[in-house]
Amino acid sequence: MKINESIKNAAGLGLDKASIEKANAAKVEADAKQKAGKSASSESASGNVTLSPLSAKLQTLETKVKASNVYDTEKVDAIKSAIANGQFSVNSEKVAEGLIETVKDLLTSRFA
Repeated sequence: MKINESIKNAAGLGLDKASIEKANAAKVEADAKQKAGKSASSESASGNVTLSPLSAKLQTLETKVKASNVYDTEKVDAIKSAIANGQFSVNSEKVAEGLIETVKDLLTSRFA
C-alpha cells in the first residue's frame, strides 16, 4: 500500500487521525466522481460511428482477397509429395537468379 505524502506532511502539522481520514475519504470520493464522469462521456461518444466510402471499399477488397486462393494448392501438394518421396530437387541456379533480381529491385527502389 502506498503512503500518501499529504498524510506524512499532515502528521507533522499536528492534525489528528480523524482529520486525515476525512481528507482521504474526500479525495477517494472526488476520484470516483471523476472516473464516473469520464466513463459516461466515453459511452455517449461511442454511440455514433460513420464509416467513409474508402472504408467500405477496403472491406469489399478484404472479402475478395479472403475468397480467392493466394497460391496454387495443386502445385503445393505436388511439391509436398515430391519432398516426402525424396524426389524434390532444387535448381540452385534459378534460386540464385531470383535472389539477385530481388536485391536489384530492392536497391533500385531504395535509391529512387
